[in-house]
Amino acid sequence: MDCKQIKAVYFIGIGGIGMSAIARYFISRGLVVGGYDKTPTPLTLQLEKEGAVIHYEENVDEIPHTCKKQETCLVVYTPAIPDSHKELQFFRQNNFCIEKRAQVLGTLTRQMRGLCVAGTHGKTTTSTMCAHIMHQSHLDCNAFLGGISKNYGTNYILSANSDYVVIEADEFDRSFHHLSPFMTVITSTDPDHLDIYGTKEAYLESFRHYTELIQPEGALIIHKNLEMKENLVAGVRRYEYSRDEGDFHAENIRIEHGTITFDFVSPIECVKNVELGQPIPINIENGVAAMAMAQLAGCTADELRIGMKTYGGVDRRFDFKIKTDRLVLLSDYAHHPKEIYQSARSLRELYKDRHITAIFQPHLYTRTRDFYQDFADALSQLDEVILTEIYPAREQPIEGVTSQLIYDRLRPGIEKQIVSKDQVIDLVKGRSFDVLVILGAGDLDNLVPQIARILQARL
Repeated sequence: MDCKQIKAVYFIGIGGIGMSAIARYFISRGLVVGGYDKTPTPLTLQLEKEGAVIHYEENVDEIPHTCKKQETCLVVYTPAIPDSHKELQFFRQNNFCIEKRAQVLGTLTRQMRGLCVAGTHGKTTTSTMCAHIMHQSHLDCNAFLGGISKNYGTNYILSANSDYVVIEADEFDRSFHHLSPFMTVITSTDPDHLDIYGTKEAYLESFRHYTELIQPEGALIIHKNLEMKENLVAGVRRYEYSRDEGDFHAENIRIEHGTITFDFVSPIECVKNVELGQPIPINIENGVAAMAMAQLAGCTADELRIGMKTYGGVDRRFDFKIKTDRLVLLSDYAHHPKEIYQSARSLRELYKDRHITAIFQPHLYTRTRDFYQDFADALSQLDEVILTEIYPAREQPIEGVTSQLIYDRLRPGIEKQIVSKDQVIDLVKGRSFDVLVILGAGDLDNLVPQIARILQARL
């Protein structure tokens, strides 16, 4: 469809974090935006306030009239929507222009300069950091993010003047193959989504193909020593980064009195005394990657320093709810073993001598089946682990795959138990905590506000 023809956009699954960002883009352009989602959420209710027409029943009759005009309506859907969905079937039978979310983002990366962040984990924080640095700089940017930025209270940033767009490049369902990045960071390639890819080799091959899509004169900023091959087109610059070594890295790291400061080492210009606005050890490495891409785009040393100091974090990414000498409560979206390992490691660095408890809701039966030993190893860095049942998301149960697989492999001596999600609130009411982290990408996070109120009342 010619973009100039589009007068309406209809989203099937509009409440998804990535879908809602694109919906906001089209709302800002003055188009009619409609959509379906399974249940109302704070995000869908906010979209309705911003002008989207949303319903929560799978019903063709509920689709707005303007969105039923085949010549002028673009339909966007996510891979999580089944082919049997009645509304998706209606649009297909009537020959509408139908695109996946990633295809729409791909079009934007060809119209603007795409600054993309890919990787198994770290991409939401790194892309949100980069977007904040760029947005407060003389360059500015647009951004489509995979989480709600605490600086802006949204997952979408609009600029009337900048031709840069920051995008989180999602490898699920090979979605990032629709992109055409000007520059990209690759944070990690630890195998995931094996229900889609089948094998580790296929997963790594997907990242190799992604590197072929970088535009000539662009750049690849890749974490040092990743287990993947690259295939760059002529003219693409290649850089390595990590916390401690590479073309871009950190030196003179100081972690003290609740602050983290370091020197940013770069082949372009080194930047002294960078302070993390969200002082978490893993954000040193995320910050190095974000600053590298922003600096290559043209941000100055002062803009990098100010951007990092004023960065406020992302909802559900190492997200502190209570932070006192007596009690710490935080929520973290970590749901892959490497993410949990980094989260636990950061907690250990911040709270060396305190008792750390995690309540973890495993996400997906296939992921639990493939990585239960790795989950146990990562969680075993903590003092206590409370497991809930697996959050199924799009999957059906797999016989023999339960949280017990992780429980049985936690290190000897660790405090541990398994409870149902419905028992979590009573568990919190009945005991005290020192440092408590709620882990996972499922719906356990919905209980965090209530948990915070219970624990805050004791203070």
